[in-house]
Amino acid sequence: MYKLLTHNDLDGVGCGILAKLAFGKQVHVRYNSISGLNHEVEWFLENGDKKTFLLITDLSVNEENEEKLNDFYLSGGKVQLIDHHKTALHFNDYEWGHVLVEDAEGKLTSATSLFYAYLIEHKFIEPSDTIAEFVELVRQYDTWEWEKNDNQKARRLNALFFLISIEEFEEIMIGRLQHSEHFFFDEFEEKILDMEEDKTERYIRRKRRELVQAKVDGLFAGIVYAESYHSELGNELGKENPHLDYIAILNIGGKRMGFRTIHDHVDVSEVAGRYGGGGHAKASGCSLSEEAYRQFVTETFHLMPLREDAKRNRYNVKESSFGSLYENRKGEIFLLYPVNENEWVIDHNDEKVEDTFPSFQEGERFLKRTYEASLAKDDVFVSYLKNLARKGN
Repeated sequence: MYKLLTHNDLDGVGCGILAKLAFGKQVHVRYNSISGLNHEVEWFLENGDKKTFLLITDLSVNEENEEKLNDFYLSGGKVQLIDHHKTALHFNDYEWGHVLVEDAEGKLTSATSLFYAYLIEHKFIEPSDTIAEFVELVRQYDTWEWEKNDNQKARRLNALFFLISIEEFEEIMIGRLQHSEHFFFDEFEEKILDMEEDKTERYIRRKRRELVQAKVDGLFAGIVYAESYHSELGNELGKENPHLDYIAILNIGGKRMGFRTIHDHVDVSEVAGRYGGGGHAKASGCSLSEEAYRQFVTETFHLMPLREDAKRNRYNVKESSFGSLYENRKGEIFLLYPVNENEWVIDHNDEKVEDTFPSFQEGERFLKRTYEASLAKDDVFVSYLKNLARKGN
């Protein structure tokens, strides 16, 4: 018999689907939150049959259970931990641990991709093109490679996962992987996924008006309260506000928070690690501890949301050789303009800011971080130009 303890996200459930394809009724699968795994491991070590092979994927145990699992293994128990988070790399010190963040080809791994390779290596499963395509979709979504490759199929697979129960998702995927020559979404799934995309877009439009900015531990964070669509929300808010180092998404009811970044210079798994969490460089999370609540809720609750850049301007546009006009909630006006090909300067209420910038993007980043300024609407820009003309006369 086999027992699989795995995460309750797409990557973790992908491992559960592979386990059921490989072992059928000989495996018992339990899906866990990050905080719930250690309880499951403790129960297994106290009550489980020593003949049962314990598999742990996409999650890692605490130090106490780490020692207990090693004792269990050394006394003849069967255990295999497979993970891809860099915070779990120390499990490679054990014969029963296999943690790989990046494969030999330089690709980021997922728990599903590592578990599939393990099952093939030990001849527990027959490889197929359909299963391989499913595994790759899960891997690309979990590592955020899907965005770089514009792999919408991977994104839609995750959306489908959240639209139905885990039991339904398992049943559909197992049947499809067993009986189809390639991986696909059926007509009904395509329809509900299209409807979900519309719903997601409306949700993001609403939430972008609630985003606040705060400097936390030397980094600029965008903070928003949301219970749904964390990945999509974090991704869109990050792209729309590249001056922010990361987006923090707070689920107050679930007492959880997630972190997302679009930048390579920021590792949000380190941010989450400060509050007892972890994850990937681009996407991570943690429980909403007392310290996290103080930092991201108490200290920021009074802040006003960021103003969005004007979107339908004809005259006041970014990177204009005539200059781009910005304003903030205090009524301060900023003109960002080039003096030559490699130098941009800022006039703040008609007085020149001391700093100069090698590009428009650097200048705008300074404006948004320092003054929370946004691109002004055309009418404000026209009024500004008229005032300049009057002063010139």
